[in-house]
Amino acid sequence: MVFSLLAIMVVLLLLGFPMIMTMLFSTLYYMLTFMPDVKIFTVVQQMVLGVQSPVLMAIPMFMLAADIMCTGHTSNRLLDFVERFVGHLPGGMATTTSVTCALFGSISGSTQATVVAVGRPVRKKLLERGYSDSEVMALIINSSNLAYLIPPSLGMVVYGVASGASIGKLFVAGLGPAIVILIMFGIYCAIYAKVKKIPSIAKATWAQRWEATKNSFFAFGFPLIIMGGIYTGIFSPTEAAAVSVLYALIVEVFIYKSIKIRDIYRIALSTGIITTVVFILVAVGGAFSWVISYARVPQMFTESILGSDPSVFMILLVVNILFFISCMFVEAVVVILILTPIFVPIAVAAGIDLVHLGIIITLQVAIGSGTPPFGTSIFTCSAIFDKPFLTVIRNEGPYIAMLLVACLLISAFPQISLFLVNLMR
Repeated sequence: MVFSLLAIMVVLLLLGFPMIMTMLFSTLYYMLTFMPDVKIFTVVQQMVLGVQSPVLMAIPMFMLAADIMCTGHTSNRLLDFVERFVGHLPGGMATTTSVTCALFGSISGSTQATVVAVGRPVRKKLLERGYSDSEVMALIINSSNLAYLIPPSLGMVVYGVASGASIGKLFVAGLGPAIVILIMFGIYCAIYAKVKKIPSIAKATWAQRWEATKNSFFAFGFPLIIMGGIYTGIFSPTEAAAVSVLYALIVEVFIYKSIKIRDIYRIALSTGIITTVVFILVAVGGAFSWVISYARVPQMFTESILGSDPSVFMILLVVNILFFISCMFVEAVVVILILTPIFVPIAVAAGIDLVHLGIIITLQVAIGSGTPPFGTSIFTCSAIFDKPFLTVIRNEGPYIAMLLVACLLISAFPQISLFLVNLMR
């Protein structure tokens, strides 16, 4: 039964069907073939149930806030701020790129949006410093992965809905791993600059730093509102999303005056189109997850792959490997929706914290977005800079290796992700 379910998915994908149709056709096929007593409208019921979670309201609002800030000049202000403080260090411009991507990730929650918003202004500066185009692309793509670890991460929201884990705790838990990765990237950038003899820029004066701080002051309000409000319990992640939209409008329309009132309709329309795609995926994923549970896939997976009594080490190793491989070929949201329901009951039985599991999955999803052959950030970078696929991926090896090492560290030492969460209790 399970083999036929997987087989039809593979066939449909090879025939070029989009993932939404692949999951839906597979669900219907399984029901009609192996569940004849179940009414077909049950699929619609499960799809509706899949998008009924109030937490999902956060997705369109976070995306709208991010689109508003992306349309403005927030990324340039953040870039200037970081450059004034670390640009003079060895590999300072590359480190500036990584830190700016992390900061902008706290606004966009999207790897692709970060590639576009930060990549465009930073690429010219890096090329002028002596970096090759391939190195620049690799740095931008993999630094943008941090957007998935730093709230408001859309991947964390989808995982929270699929697993039942607290989205607020997931947001907090992502900060520790993001800092670890930033440190690793910073060390690598410094070594690379020394080896390649990349010159550093002149050290900024404190007057220049103060000016950059003033110019970017309101940009920092975005992550402070989200994390501060959730951490202190003032509002939930969904309420934080609503507040972030209001804040983004005030900052970009009335303070920075980077967008006009008439632009809001166009921005909202763009957000609505993307949100529709995400919600259809979540709805179909809900029905597919229900069929997977009915077919006892988690139990069979445990017995055939992990054995009768899998260790925590073995479960996390399989999670890392399976999500890494899957995200190389399939869009992040789809992978989360399909695989999370399989591993959650296994993890719960083994005593693995679902927040810790969520950070591992989110990081693997982030890595997948920048990993050949079908990483979405790769194609985004190739499109906006008009560069061949091979040029974009040529220097990705060291960054992917560092991200995989980070995954192993986070898997082996849960406190990297759970330290701040435990302070909330």
